[in-house]
Amino acid sequence: MSTPGPTYLPPATQPVRGVVWGIHLALPMLGLWLLLANDHINIPWQHNPSHFWLIILVAGVNLVLGVLISEASRRRADARLFLVSMVFVTNAGFFFLHGLATPKVILPGGSVGFDAGQQVGLSIAAVFAFVSALPLGERVAKVVLSWQHFIRGALLGAMVLWGVVSLVPGLTALSEPPEVSPIDWLVWASIPGLLLYGAAGVMMFLLHRRRPSAMLISLLTAYALLAESMVAGMSQLNWHLSWWEWHLLLTLAFMFVAYSAYLQFRREGSSAGLFDSVALSATVARIKRDYDQALEELVEHVRKGEPLAATRMSGKFRLNEGQAAVLDRAGRALAEERELSERLSALVAVSVQTRVGLPEDQLLTTSLERVRQAYGDVKIALVAEGKTQVGSRDYAFVGDDPIRRDGLLAFPLTVKGNLAGVLEVPIGRTSQDEALAATLAGQLSISLENARLYQELHTLFHQYMSPDVAHALLADPGQAALGGEVKELTALFADLKGFTTFSEKVTPGEIVEMLNRYHTAAVPCILNNGGTIVQFVGDALLALFNAPATQTGHARAACKAALEMQRAAAEVAEEMAWQRSDEVEWPTFRVGVNTGPALVGNIGSPELRGFNAMGDCVNVAARLQAIAEPGTVVIGETTYRQLGDDVTVNSLGALNLKGKEEPVTAYVLTDLE
Repeated sequence: MSTPGPTYLPPATQPVRGVVWGIHLALPMLGLWLLLANDHINIPWQHNPSHFWLIILVAGVNLVLGVLISEASRRRADARLFLVSMVFVTNAGFFFLHGLATPKVILPGGSVGFDAGQQVGLSIAAVFAFVSALPLGERVAKVVLSWQHFIRGALLGAMVLWGVVSLVPGLTALSEPPEVSPIDWLVWASIPGLLLYGAAGVMMFLLHRRRPSAMLISLLTAYALLAESMVAGMSQLNWHLSWWEWHLLLTLAFMFVAYSAYLQFRREGSSAGLFDSVALSATVARIKRDYDQALEELVEHVRKGEPLAATRMSGKFRLNEGQAAVLDRAGRALAEERELSERLSALVAVSVQTRVGLPEDQLLTTSLERVRQAYGDVKIALVAEGKTQVGSRDYAFVGDDPIRRDGLLAFPLTVKGNLAGVLEVPIGRTSQDEALAATLAGQLSISLENARLYQELHTLFHQYMSPDVAHALLADPGQAALGGEVKELTALFADLKGFTTFSEKVTPGEIVEMLNRYHTAAVPCILNNGGTIVQFVGDALLALFNAPATQTGHARAACKAALEMQRAAAEVAEEMAWQRSDEVEWPTFRVGVNTGPALVGNIGSPELRGFNAMGDCVNVAARLQAIAEPGTVVIGETTYRQLGDDVTVNSLGALNLKGKEEPVTAYVLTDLE
């Protein structure tokens, strides 16, 4: 049993990285505690221009992030991205108002609005942060998106209202200096926002564990730093170092998100997917489907060998020019690779067909159909009347060199070194294409030569020996070795009674005609029943059943073949009696069938051999055939026992056969159901 590997944890949630990340977030709080606990360290430092420009910088960063995420929300139609964008937009607006409330910018001195502006903005942003971290369903997400313009308008109205009441001198108490410092209600009003940031951070962390992402961890860090800045701002020790610290925390929070977005932009080269990892699960699934569809489209273009239309795809996925160029190059490389693969596959297909032994015309038709899928408009023409011609184009080849003409490349097809045809293919783009076409021509030449040789062998083998023997030798030439094995078989001997008398009265040509007519009728009866004809000796033939091919029910098959032979021979004799006007009587088949063990194999010499069977079983079959009356079938006792009950025979009793010391029981077979 193998030991299971370590459990995967996303980056930044692995134990060591998580501890380091926690320490970084804890350090600002530790620094704040040290400053608040040691008054001599927490010294005041007031520099209005520094505060103003720092806050304006933070507001600007927030505004840029808010616009980018809002654009991503619009493009992806995602409610979470919209809510996250509102976090940054809210902070941008209230930070800007907080900066304008800096003493000696608009107001001569500090004000309640100056002290409360940032905490109010962070609290409103905390509401958006909390809602954005919720696992919004599709229905709620649609509602949020349908109200987005109202939400933006309401937020803008709140910002304008806050700016008026906090920046117009003497209008409200917010534009006046605070009567009591620190302001108690401001501390208590900050607690809900602090809790909301904490809850949002936890939910973002859980989302990050399910969907690891640098942008999610950046957003989680920003929420944590915003919560810490609220804690630091609750002390309200204006212009002290602890007061400056929360301004620094704000800057770090948004710079962290901005830097993460910048790194992802540098890595991907596009702003299209910067914030996709933050989106809702439904949006992420939709994006994945879009990319899967694009990949399928890419594969389909490559499969068909079509251009990738990178311009359209770059517009769909907001690819930059460099990425589109890379996509184009990749598409061309894939198309070339596919084309090469298709052509190699066509070569393999032609090679496979070479081994199948198809007829020549079928081989060329099949090969041409397959080759055209890879090479285009390919044509094959064979030599006819001494000419090699494709349409109106004649080709006179010199050796094996191809001929270029009219954008076409022609290769000679040869059989045994002689010109047999021509292969015509479109000229390719590279030298590799020409080499593949030359290989194809060579393979087609081999296929053509093999098809013709196979046809010659098929004709010779099957005309001079039984199909079973021919097939066995073609599949395994080693079976032609001298030797044999003892095997139970059924032997069928047949000859023509009256052959000698017939031969004396007719011409040699008529003898050959008679033999061919009878054997033409008899041979299919044997072959169709699984028999193997091993000998033609004059007017006699020997057939074996269960050798060389194993055959169940071989005794029954041999008897069935014998009865069919007699019926076929009778039809031939009757037909010839009508055709001939002389008194010459045609011979009649007599058949003997016997079952038993025999030595089966190749018998002869290294120079000349033949497949045959020897043994008492075969000798008895020959003796039974010799005693059979014309037109009858005589079978031995062993054969009779293997036929079953559905057989009709006439017993001949125990017969004394030549060469046999013991009597042999025999039967005349008349019917086999």
